[in-house]
Amino acid sequence: MAFLQGILPYIQLALSFLLVVGILMQQSDASLGAVFGGGNDAGGGSRTRRGMEQTLFNATIAIAILFVLSVVVGLLL
Repeated sequence: MAFLQGILPYIQLALSFLLVVGILMQQSDASLGAVFGGGNDAGGGSRTRRGMEQTLFNATIAIAILFVLSVVVGLLL
């Protein structure tokens, strides 16, 4: 248990860094104007992710789940 308590903050730090990088690398079709209600797209258009974008999306979800699990483990220790 002491080993896990000592290494868990480093695991969480690495996962949080990977999560931020994964989120920032995802492509966004929305411009800054769309955030405030403007933009060219009247509806919330959706598109299909393919290839590397799909892999990055799934990896980001997996990293987020691992991060949440590491936080729960940290709270239980």
